[in-house]
Amino acid sequence: MTWRELAAGAGQVPPESTQQAVGYPALFVLVALGALVPVIPTGAIVSSAAVVAFHHQPLPLGVLLVFGVSALAAFTGDLALYWLGQRGVRSRGGSRWLEALRGRATPERLEQAQTKLDEHGVLVLVVSRLVPAGRIPVMLACLLAQMPLRRFARGDGPACLAWAATYGLIGILGGSLFTEPWKGVALAVGLTLLISAGPALWRRLRARREEQ
Repeated sequence: MTWRELAAGAGQVPPESTQQAVGYPALFVLVALGALVPVIPTGAIVSSAAVVAFHHQPLPLGVLLVFGVSALAAFTGDLALYWLGQRGVRSRGGSRWLEALRGRATPERLEQAQTKLDEHGVLVLVVSRLVPAGRIPVMLACLLAQMPLRRFARGDGPACLAWAATYGLIGILGGSLFTEPWKGVALAVGLTLLISAGPALWRRLRARREEQ
């Protein structure tokens, strides 16, 4: 996969100076960075890459590469973030990484994550990566429970594989429905954003109904 193909999938080709073969390394960097700094829509990136691979790479090799690179990148980013959080837990003054995790998990969701962690152990990590906004509360619960990095990694590995497969399948769906890659990318991005925003919108609507 090249940068030219990624841009073509979105309907725009960059200038010659930027048409470099950086597709898979760029995918790895973006997903790993998105796992480390949870503001990048990594699900949409993986789905879009799967659409492009579906149209421009030999099947099933291209799609499998997207799956493998995405899962490895997510796993790498998760372990890095967990390691940084551990340093904050062990430090008397904490750390900005630990505080950032606390800021992204409401007390209610953290309490729910701690309860599920007590009941199901590291298996809850698999579900947490598939539930929108579920990863950070569970990771924070693991940190506060002082779970060793090795044990966290054993649960996070399958979680990242399941996550990459889910968003890769969304991309394959978008790619198979349209002959023009940009339409598949648009559908994949729309679906991933809907999955991400849907639960939050539902909670807000339910809270308003309760207030009334």
